[in-house]
Amino acid sequence: MLLPFQLFAQHLSKEALQRCEAEAKQVTIIRDNWGIPHIYGKTDADAVFGLLYAQCEDDFNRVEMNYIEKLGRLAEVNGEKDIYNDLLTKMVLDSAGAVNDYNNAPTWLKKLCNAFADGINFYLYKHPGTKPALLQHFEPWYPLLWTDGSIGAISTSGITDADLRNLYSGDNASVAVREKKYNDEDLTGSNGFAFSPSITAGGNAILYINPHVTFYFRPEVHMVSEEGLNTYGAVTWGQFFVYQGFNEHCGWMHTSSSVDVSDAYIEKMSQQNNHWVYEYEHQQKPVVEKNITFRYKQGNALQTKTIHALFTLHGPVMAKRNGQWLSVQSYNRSMNGLMQSWLRTKATSFAAFKKVLDLRGNTSNNTVYADAEGNIAYWHGNFVPVRDAKYNYNKPVDGSIAATNWKGIHTIDEIVHIYNPKNGWLQNCNSTPFTVAGSESPKKENYPAYMAPDGENFRGINAVKVLAEEKHYTLDKVIAAGYNQHLAFFEKMVPTLIKAYDALPANDTLRIALEQPVNVMRDWDLNSSETSVATTLGVEWGTKLVPKIMRNPDNDAEEDEVQKTNRFVNAAAPSDLLLPFLATVKELTAKWGTWQVAWGSINRFQRLNDNIQPKYDDAQPSIPVGFTSSQWGQIPSYASSYFPGTVKRYGVKGNSFICAVEFGKKIKAKSLLAGGESGDVSSPHFTDQALMYTKGEFKDVLFYKEDVLKHAEKTYHPGE
Repeated sequence: MLLPFQLFAQHLSKEALQRCEAEAKQVTIIRDNWGIPHIYGKTDADAVFGLLYAQCEDDFNRVEMNYIEKLGRLAEVNGEKDIYNDLLTKMVLDSAGAVNDYNNAPTWLKKLCNAFADGINFYLYKHPGTKPALLQHFEPWYPLLWTDGSIGAISTSGITDADLRNLYSGDNASVAVREKKYNDEDLTGSNGFAFSPSITAGGNAILYINPHVTFYFRPEVHMVSEEGLNTYGAVTWGQFFVYQGFNEHCGWMHTSSSVDVSDAYIEKMSQQNNHWVYEYEHQQKPVVEKNITFRYKQGNALQTKTIHALFTLHGPVMAKRNGQWLSVQSYNRSMNGLMQSWLRTKATSFAAFKKVLDLRGNTSNNTVYADAEGNIAYWHGNFVPVRDAKYNYNKPVDGSIAATNWKGIHTIDEIVHIYNPKNGWLQNCNSTPFTVAGSESPKKENYPAYMAPDGENFRGINAVKVLAEEKHYTLDKVIAAGYNQHLAFFEKMVPTLIKAYDALPANDTLRIALEQPVNVMRDWDLNSSETSVATTLGVEWGTKLVPKIMRNPDNDAEEDEVQKTNRFVNAAAPSDLLLPFLATVKELTAKWGTWQVAWGSINRFQRLNDNIQPKYDDAQPSIPVGFTSSQWGQIPSYASSYFPGTVKRYGVKGNSFICAVEFGKKIKAKSLLAGGESGDVSSPHFTDQALMYTKGEFKDVLFYKEDVLKHAEKTYHPGE
């Protein structure tokens, strides 16, 4: 009976197998009644081993695909279409650098990296039925390719794989900056709120954790060791640290940041003696030329392609726009970043957390913070290069002069931050830090522009208003604030629509056609709900307007979405508003036989399988959802879209892992996941939280072992 297992199991050397089996004996995984893994180990490395084993049990596919991407090997799975995506990755995430960092890592970090690889490889050994798409064996240096847990951790100063294709495909196309297309389902982001003891009913600080990412991108986990680790929260598939969460002493929520952490440089390049050179400080310097080889799937075979890539002192040459060569300087992975990601999970005080921040390895996130000492805090970004403020780094700068180079990294005290504001609350919704605490916020004039280019958005406007309304917050009141369903985007849009309609002549055919739909909008309280027809009309109409609203005028390319919307409202002709509204009414009638469609009838949650690119089917069961995308200024986010063959809209991203935690003598917390913990369609935990998710109904977090044991569903060692 053992023979087939031995034949098809993934290869592990005898030494590695003995090591993994010894590690497994030191790890206990307790799955609670929601399928959440609570991992207990003797050492931190044991906890990492157990965490990765548990992640693979829940969704090996996502663990593997995240590293296929970070290795720049997507084309081996997806075909030639991903070659330039892989090229971008290989240019900014250097595998040789990751290997070198691993070899030089402090002993404690190397142990964690080893445990990461062992946990996955032991899972594959024990589950020969799991067929990897590509990676048969995981290496311990992989985590040093991806040292930030963010969904959008790679920053290339706006340069994309399309730029690389234009530059390196041989077509030598010279293109201008392309206009961004805005799609509701493309929106990502997050909300982070913190409340000081001065405005909570229990006299304890409270943190609200609300990332907006692709559904099922982060599972919920709990890690405990006898070396002082006890952390709970969301982990990104394949990473070994809790990315957004808390321990007994403090909690951290990351929101995606627009802080400038990468810059494009205009390089004056030419060829001399069949080699590329570039000008720097009036001298000609040789361009570093590297051959980067890819494999890509073509049919059932793997083909090979080599690209001759160019590098200057700033970094890889990644684009040619309007005849200008552009290189990119960035900091997309670092050992400090990985160390910081782990060490913050073990911080025991405000001072300790701030010390971890001083590693300055976090390149894509802001941090909203609260702790058991009663502190709340906010840091806008973390890794922020020092620059000469007279240059505009929102656009490519002159790479031929030293004046535009980075000049070190700002200290933690120099970046935009605020500690314990008098108003008692903090918020960030991927918005400007200059409204983070209402009137108590940091002042824009005190910081260089590159340090906080983030604009305002309607979610941020809504949050500032909502959070100021309560003075005695509890966990339930925090959750209620986080689920406020007001759509701030429409505060000016709807009155402007009504004004345009009311100005029509009484016998105008457009007035007659729109009388009833406009009256529905006239009576709307601007809140979304499952039963709201106005929400359907508003979202479908707004979706038609957004591309026009977001289009940048040539004379002001740096407006934020609120400014763009206000400009549009002020300049719009009646036809700009009424004709798209009429088109919305006609399209709904064509699809549904009536324009009077409740939002919950059209806006649905469905999880049929665990495909990374899921399919949706109107004929299969789904659940109505009353929430909308954050595009419309709603604090909770549920971005949905139509798919080929569907009349209904289905959610794809937004609220994913949500958690409210109150600090004090004992942790009190409530959490919620989109769908469920498991990626196995046959598991009871595939959709056991789906209905709760659509209602915003939270479960209690089981943080203490006595509570975990009371709700234990399964207890085992990895491999059993």
